[in-house]
Amino acid sequence: MPSMPDLRRPPRRLPRPLLVPLVAAAVACAALPAQAAPPSAADPQLTAAAAALTVWDADDIRGYLTLPTTSLHGATVRWTSDKPRTITPTGEVNRPDRGRPPAHVTLTATVRLDHHQTKRRFDVTVRPLPERKPMEGYFFPYFAGERYTDGEQVHFGASRGNDPLHWDDLNDNKPVLTSTLGEKGVRDPFIIRSPEGDKFYLVATDLKINGGKGWGYEMRFGSQYLEVWESTDLVHWSEQRHVKVSGDQAGMTWAPEATWDPKLGAYVVYWASNLYAAEDTEHTGPTYPRMMYATTRDFRTFSEPKVWNDPGGGVIDSTVARDGDWYYRVTTDDKVVGSCTRDVVLERSRDLTAVDDPGSSPRNWQLVDDCVRTGVGTDWVEGPTVFKDNSGDGWWVFMDEAGGRGYLPFHTDSLAEPDWSLPSDYQLPSRPRHGTVLPVTAEELARVRAAYPNS
Repeated sequence: MPSMPDLRRPPRRLPRPLLVPLVAAAVACAALPAQAAPPSAADPQLTAAAAALTVWDADDIRGYLTLPTTSLHGATVRWTSDKPRTITPTGEVNRPDRGRPPAHVTLTATVRLDHHQTKRRFDVTVRPLPERKPMEGYFFPYFAGERYTDGEQVHFGASRGNDPLHWDDLNDNKPVLTSTLGEKGVRDPFIIRSPEGDKFYLVATDLKINGGKGWGYEMRFGSQYLEVWESTDLVHWSEQRHVKVSGDQAGMTWAPEATWDPKLGAYVVYWASNLYAAEDTEHTGPTYPRMMYATTRDFRTFSEPKVWNDPGGGVIDSTVARDGDWYYRVTTDDKVVGSCTRDVVLERSRDLTAVDDPGSSPRNWQLVDDCVRTGVGTDWVEGPTVFKDNSGDGWWVFMDEAGGRGYLPFHTDSLAEPDWSLPSDYQLPSRPRHGTVLPVTAEELARVRAAYPNS
């Protein structure tokens, strides 16, 4: 059986730090005396800037940190670490080996504003790396569709053992995660395992069509936010987070997914947006969906959004898998990149954040295959999710035949030289729409089945 990703410590030569904006939130932590002029009653802005700093999950560090370099009122922040081999001043983390005790580290932020400065200390705990275990099952978060009153929430499915083709609904086919923020509906849930293997992030579209304002409105004035949950065991989930990632010119923020990029030391998060001209405040001008991206380490603070894939016409629902040195991207395409309507294209690049725009010639993402569903003989598809078979038997791309049978399990022995087929014997969850299949360990599979049983 294939194992979880290599969990050895990353090399000492660490990636260039990712600069991300500060999310202002205060936590209780001890203050250190300043070495230069300390803040006084006349420096409330400096005090506020220092108080706004946060190191999230300080008692349970499991991955790279966002250590902001700016704060409120234009203050600058410089970080130091008393154990820079464990946590660098720019937030890269080297966790202790499995079986070793947790590492306790003190991070100090020096906050400067005008000619004054102050310091804050954060005492954090870095957990040792987890044991690597083989993947022996599959987990499937999805939404069920707008025709159900509870369909635009997050449902769970679980494979029957290590079989990617036969599944059971969990939780009596009722939602497990329910949105209470934004539009109070979520679609297109995507889940990713951290590179260390023991943390999961679930992101989803903030959108509710059932009882909502309709597709036309949502494509012009839809949400610019993502909905986020996180977990360390797939059973206990954090509070929902409502995080803005799109700019004001975006008409919607649909079908978010994420891929870890070790060169950046960050997750690349990508989604589809209609973009409008800045002066088109009513969003009535011509537009089409293109793929955007931003980077994050913690799914709390994100870089500014950038165009990722704009071929000059509409593309949506990109999903990415890494195989060797290549990133393979499957995208729903309407004869823009590929040569078939309402189909998907398979492309690849060694650079995850390589950008294509209407003027890219040749495209930076190489076309590997198109007309995938046309060749197999299905109706139009969307919402692809790609994963490797745990037994090593090639790759699966589940795609939603939205106007017909729902999700269909497309198989290929290779992504580099695809040979698509559709098996005849399969039983997926009863009503899945756009979601994610995540390979899991036998222990993780047993845990979610026990936590969300059917009566």
